[in-house]
Amino acid sequence: MPATPRAVPVTLDRTSARPLPLQVADALRRAIADGVLVTGDRLPSTRALAAELQVSRGVAHHAYDQLTAEGWIEGRTGSGTFVAAAIPAVPRTAPAPATTPIEDDGRADLVLRPGIPWTPPRPSAAWRRAWRIAGAEPAPHDYPDPAGPLALRRSVCALLARARGMTVDPGRVVVTTGAVHGLTLALAALRTLGADSKPVLAMEDPGYRVAATAATAVGWGVHDFPVDRGGVVVDALRSAPDSTRAVYVTPSHQYPTGGTLDGGRRAALVAYARDTDTVVIEDDYDSEYRYDVAPLPALAHLDADRVVYLGTIAKTLGAGVRLGWMVLPAQLVEPVLRHRSAVGDFPSTPLCTATTSLLDDGEWDRLVRAARRRYRNRDAVVRDSLSEFGELRGSGAGMHTTLVLAPGRADAVARAAATRGVTVPTIAESARSHPDPGGLVIGYGRLSDVELRTALDVVADELRRHRD
Repeated sequence: MPATPRAVPVTLDRTSARPLPLQVADALRRAIADGVLVTGDRLPSTRALAAELQVSRGVAHHAYDQLTAEGWIEGRTGSGTFVAAAIPAVPRTAPAPATTPIEDDGRADLVLRPGIPWTPPRPSAAWRRAWRIAGAEPAPHDYPDPAGPLALRRSVCALLARARGMTVDPGRVVVTTGAVHGLTLALAALRTLGADSKPVLAMEDPGYRVAATAATAVGWGVHDFPVDRGGVVVDALRSAPDSTRAVYVTPSHQYPTGGTLDGGRRAALVAYARDTDTVVIEDDYDSEYRYDVAPLPALAHLDADRVVYLGTIAKTLGAGVRLGWMVLPAQLVEPVLRHRSAVGDFPSTPLCTATTSLLDDGEWDRLVRAARRRYRNRDAVVRDSLSEFGELRGSGAGMHTTLVLAPGRADAVARAAATRGVTVPTIAESARSHPDPGGLVIGYGRLSDVELRTALDVVADELRRHRD
């Protein structure tokens, strides 16, 4: 006969900004960690728990799903839900109390932030092996090659060949700490080659604000040009100032609006670069994630002498690893390396060694396959939850989808969601000089599936409350 369900010590604070499913999960997690509930204890059914707490059954479902995903509880077919046999080893103080309100510092519990990837909860065998290999190497006694170790550059070439269909000579690859670092290196090299006292970088608007800030920090001016549902409006570049020396774009999945630059616009952009003697800097930040069709070839396919290609592992192995690469036109390799040597900017030898192992061991490929499955499902969840409220752009690719709304409505929804513990960025946060097109940017890489559904429920509810 099945064990009698244990009483569960859950108290809800309906004035708290923390969503109810997370309050329930917090309380149960804390009870298990404190030994109030122990391995083998049977929990109430979701129907019974919902009735006891006077919440919807969906709240109980979301809470149980979250704890199951974390390994605290387990379902047994035909028997019910029980405290798991091997609960996670975490500090007892880790979960925030369910009654703690959101702090008045703009922080929210659920953040729909784009650009932060899913990563496995536990280190893989390949990850551990990579750091053992790096740790077994002698301590590097001298400054490394400013381009990065040849072994890693060859591994990057192999990755680009299988992931992007690019045939690249390792002599044109330079290891960086990420896309923005690569951007600043390219701008520094271009500035040494030109006569302009303050060269100009043309940038998408709305676009990646960090890139604009990085450009101004190294002495460049920024000229904004508009984007539409198809990405950059190439014809608008014709009005850029004569001192424009480079164009920064995100053609595979425009940030933040989600547009994908089609073949015609890609050819027009490269033609513009040839006609005006400028360089296109292509940030290919999440092209590995497509869920409908294969990604279009990189701009570098069209003219390797006019395109600087920026890549990163921030969207695969993790943003905190801090490693990327750039593929340079032949004429920019020496200026970039000369600049790095002059300012003492050298890549980390142990990090490069470990990353080489991860690439050669297939860890990047495995992570991309696993993440792609998750993101495909989350992309569909976002569509199902929000498509009734407006046009969705960027679906089928990357780790975020943009919901186009009137600017005032987008701002009102974002503010209201924040009071309920959900932070959702707006397009306005990425706009600079052109009118804000209006919309919400739904990042779905960082949250768990249950957290995403909870956050989307809040956003959808506020969208209904704030009609045009």
